Amino acid sequence: MGKVVSVHEYELKPGVQAADFECALRDAERRGLLDLPGLIGHHFLRGLKGARRDAYAAIWIFESREAWEKLWGPPSQYPQKWQVWENEVLAPFLTQHPDGIRFTSYQEV
Repeated sequence: MGKVVSVHEYELKPGVQAADFECALRDAERRGLLDLPGLIGHHFLRGLKGARRDAYAAIWIFESREAWEKLWGPPSQYPQKWQVWENEVLAPFLTQHPDGIRFTSYQEV
């Protein structure tokens, strides 16, 4: 079974400074908030060219579909670290609640 890759698109609130958002991302990494079972990698991205120039995204890489499905049930059952990530780190910066962002999850073929 192949890996699962999720692409999350972040829309920042007007007036949010890019440096502040990027600092919050790095702080979350240092705090271990993204150390989740089955998550084998992640990347934070800022658009260079095209439709999402200067917009942010995250790439989340999970070891398998089974690991991905095990981790994500209803939002009320998300791991505590992820709830902190969404509510304390992301929410202050985004135009919508983190559970309402645009995303796509892909299965590696």
